[in-house]
Amino acid sequence: MLLALATLAGCGTKGIVRTPAKLTDIKNPAVEPHQLWSSDVGNGSGGQWSSLRVTVAEDAVYAAAEDGRVYAFKRDNGDTIWRTDTDTRVISGPTVAGDQVLVGTLDAQVVALKRADGKLLWKGDAPSEVMAPPVSDGRVVVVRAVDGRIFGLSADTGKRAWSFERSEPDLTLRGLSKPLLFDSRVLIGTDNGKIVSLTADDGQPNWEQTLSTPSGRSDLDRLTDVDADPLAGPLGVYVVSYGGDIGLMDPDSGEFRWKRRIKSYSGMALGDNLLFVTDDDGYVWALDPATGAQAWKQEALKYRDLSPPAFFDGYVVVGDFEGYLHWLRPADGAIVGRTRLDSDPIITAPAAAGKRLYVMDADGDLAAFEDRKPDH
Repeated sequence: MLLALATLAGCGTKGIVRTPAKLTDIKNPAVEPHQLWSSDVGNGSGGQWSSLRVTVAEDAVYAAAEDGRVYAFKRDNGDTIWRTDTDTRVISGPTVAGDQVLVGTLDAQVVALKRADGKLLWKGDAPSEVMAPPVSDGRVVVVRAVDGRIFGLSADTGKRAWSFERSEPDLTLRGLSKPLLFDSRVLIGTDNGKIVSLTADDGQPNWEQTLSTPSGRSDLDRLTDVDADPLAGPLGVYVVSYGGDIGLMDPDSGEFRWKRRIKSYSGMALGDNLLFVTDDDGYVWALDPATGAQAWKQEALKYRDLSPPAFFDGYVVVGDFEGYLHWLRPADGAIVGRTRLDSDPIITAPAAAGKRLYVMDADGDLAAFEDRKPDH
């Protein structure tokens, strides 16, 4: 069984309705976000829970929609560089790797497009829906399907090179974390609360480590999915689970350098010598990256179904279920700026690149923002 995150967001695990916090006016905002341009990305997620996200590279902003279209936009004005109809239902990505743009589909395929013009390079078969964005080191494309199987495809042809299987729980969240390529290895967060390290070239396991173990009486209480993307940093790799654990791992051994209790299916970001994470309740946390010690916790956005955080131009930015973007001061977590993209949920992380922030909502509205100081 697959449990949609939208269902979990609307109610607590004991049937208690979670009422989102009401937004209050910001007194003396430190930043006034300004929208530079906007573009349309097809039908967005098409009403599906997806891993569609904005990807910013030096040459373009890349995005995709459930209707099968993949786009490259100019970074400065949002004009379309190319648009390709893949004739599939795209559900994850895009990922930019070398001269390729990769997406995963609901139709159990991985699609590779030419980065320069969007022309189809190949389509590779998967055993089930490719809910996690594919990743590539230029030789192997690593793919994780919704049934839990992980496999490597030839980056040149899309042919299967290797596969890796682990048993999955009967009940999981509908979502998968993006594999993390790390020094010829790939780190995978699984639905049974584990982190697995594989050799990227042949899929051979290096180590397997438990992040969270099931606890609680109900099936929902016992979910341990690692759905937030692992985050590489100077001290190691940060991982967090819906089972209620966040930690810093040594990528060579899989040993934890620290671990503490925070429950998240969303994601993390590093900036200003802090680790930021949005949790299941809509709290934004700032932690010491070296020890996990709490620096602050912002509770004013409780139950607003926050996106993963982004660190942008000296601020922490998160989106919410009503299309608002909130700017937080990293020193103390105070909300110091706000704007709205549209009225649809912002599910995946905003993408920061230089002095611009690129954001896409679930309906396919894509926009670029910059920070401006208020006149007062």
